[in-house]
Amino acid sequence: MEKNKLVYPFVAIVGQENMKLALILNIINPTLSGVLIRGEKGTAKSTAVRALADILPEIEVFENDPFQLNPEDEFDFYQECMLTIYGKKISSLKSVKRLNRKVRVVELPVGATEDRVVGTLDLEHALKKGEKQIEPGILAAAHRGILYVDEVNLLDDHVVDVLLDSAAMGVNTIEREGVSFSHPARFTLVGTMNPEEGELRPQLLDRFGLCVLIEGTREPEARVAIMERRAAFDEEPAAFCKEWETASKELTKKIEQAITLYPKVIIERQLLFEITSFCLDVGVDGHRGDIIMLKTAKTLAAWNDRQEVVSADIEFSAELVLPHRVRRQPLQEIGENVKNLRENK
Repeated sequence: MEKNKLVYPFVAIVGQENMKLALILNIINPTLSGVLIRGEKGTAKSTAVRALADILPEIEVFENDPFQLNPEDEFDFYQECMLTIYGKKISSLKSVKRLNRKVRVVELPVGATEDRVVGTLDLEHALKKGEKQIEPGILAAAHRGILYVDEVNLLDDHVVDVLLDSAAMGVNTIEREGVSFSHPARFTLVGTMNPEEGELRPQLLDRFGLCVLIEGTREPEARVAIMERRAAFDEEPAAFCKEWETASKELTKKIEQAITLYPKVIIERQLLFEITSFCLDVGVDGHRGDIIMLKTAKTLAAWNDRQEVVSADIEFSAELVLPHRVRRQPLQEIGENVKNLRENK
């Protein structure tokens, strides 16, 4: 691997355990609807998200498919895509080569235009051949993967609207010059932001299943470890990544085991009232918080190699699910209140 393609290993990040766990939970269960990481500069927010690529599990895809479609469930879409975009008729599933590759982390630049996000017409093809052909956008590449938005609070409003629509419907529609084409766009939305640079629109804030508030560590030992590891990576990135390769593979294996276990996890009805109690106590609007807390608690159980949810799962999930769903106080203060509520339960 080339030096410039090496990224700092996820397992080598010092501290920030809640942030790392929130990301892992979304890998295990993409229906958690992503995570918003809020914190000051230099707290490994972007490093952690970009490092996800190495620990993500593999998925099956069609060869050379720009839409990352699932061969088992989305062959009809694949036929339509190939016909619409490339003019190719695909007769049967057996005639298409399939392969396994890791889930992708697709980054959305802050200044991305709507055409770049949604997709547009391939003007070069139209000029050369006189045919209208779709050029897939970022949402096509993010299907079944992770869409990472750094400085998500600085996105243009019209791009935010596109993300909201796709996140809600799981479908992206490209409409240009009389051509209308839709394709699946189900992705895990991961956003990072520095609150000092402005807040998020409430509609987008509520789309994130989990929210983590992070800050730099005040422990001298941890700060020294951060310096030492970063210096070692900058000097010899290949050797540093090799040193953490075994730990990365072990983490990937644990994630895959939790993915397999998650459908078997059960929760007693009595514990559902505990979830409701947390949401009512902090004044959460609507029911999205209750549902995401249930899913998070079950995912935590799977991560901890259990088939049954316990109260500790619910208590911890409250810290991840509730802070950004109460808008009557600053998020930092809400986070502290949820933590205190958990400790007093």
